[in-house]
Amino acid sequence: MKFLSYLILVLLLVPVQMTLLPHLSVGNIKPDLGLVAAAFVGLFAGEMDGLLVGFAIGWVLSLFSAGELWLSLLTHGGVGFLAGFVVRQVSHVTSIFAGVLLLAVSLASGLLAAVTLTTLDRAQVWQMVGAIVLPQACFDGLVGAGLYWLLSQRVQMARLRTE
Repeated sequence: MKFLSYLILVLLLVPVQMTLLPHLSVGNIKPDLGLVAAAFVGLFAGEMDGLLVGFAIGWVLSLFSAGELWLSLLTHGGVGFLAGFVVRQVSHVTSIFAGVLLLAVSLASGLLAAVTLTTLDRAQVWQMVGAIVLPQACFDGLVGAGLYWLLSQRVQMARLRTE
């Protein structure tokens, strides 16, 4: 059952990311649902599920984007693993904690992507960080906090970890 739900998540993520999110963008900035989904799998199901689903999400999203394959795999898989690891270390996860965690990992992912663009000089990288990476990280954190609040009201974390 878990495998089927992960497969549906990975396959439906790309159409939602490509068709729905451009209409929900704020200032031409839209959240990275792949990053948010990988983090939620890690938060609710553990680090190994977060890592594997994050790799799958990163691979599928990289098929439809112009970015580097290894970067997407590394960031999405790493976020899923990190979220699962962090939730084991924290006694009670709140929506604020989930939002701050997503803000931090989105910021790190965006900075890594900006630094790996070899065609940009240092001034262009910092302009990109201020205009795109930081607002997107804030948007990801807000979306993550809101979704975590909604999901935590409906889903028991202990039930997901034992299935």
